[in-house]
Amino acid sequence: MAERVYNVLFLCTGNSARSILAESILNRDGQGRFRAFSAGSQPKGEVHPFAISLLRKMNHPIDGLRSKSWDEFAADGAPIMDFVFTVCDNAANEVCPVWPGQPMSAHWGLPDPAAVEGSEAERHLAFADTYRLLANRIGIFTSLPMKSLDRLSLQKRLSEIGRNFTQTA
Repeated sequence: MAERVYNVLFLCTGNSARSILAESILNRDGQGRFRAFSAGSQPKGEVHPFAISLLRKMNHPIDGLRSKSWDEFAADGAPIMDFVFTVCDNAANEVCPVWPGQPMSAHWGLPDPAAVEGSEAERHLAFADTYRLLANRIGIFTSLPMKSLDRLSLQKRLSEIGRNFTQTA
């Protein structure tokens, strides 16, 4: 029997950097067990060029990545989400749409690499650091024993991932 595929939505206000990185990381590293999406409450309309550059460098597929509204995922016919993660503090504080299927959710906030000012090297480093933190969190998430955890235990673990894995060094 085929293993269940879990749908995961990563939310951020602009949907141009953090949520895009998370979507791409999980789609590759989830090894077919997860299908990731990303969206924003106020999408920028384009993916940040540094995010695209980093994903290419890390050998992630970039086809189909786009900045989009979270309304797409609350509409009729949208995929039913199993998990919804906010990756920025602004999106975590906004009133989200009601997601069909009552997905589990957690806040995995990270600083916005697109807001970093400085040299081009410093800005690229901010994106690389965000990528590393997201890859660590997603690695822990994908290794959770989904079938053996009850809903309450799983919710606790999801929240811990966002709280305990925030170090930048």
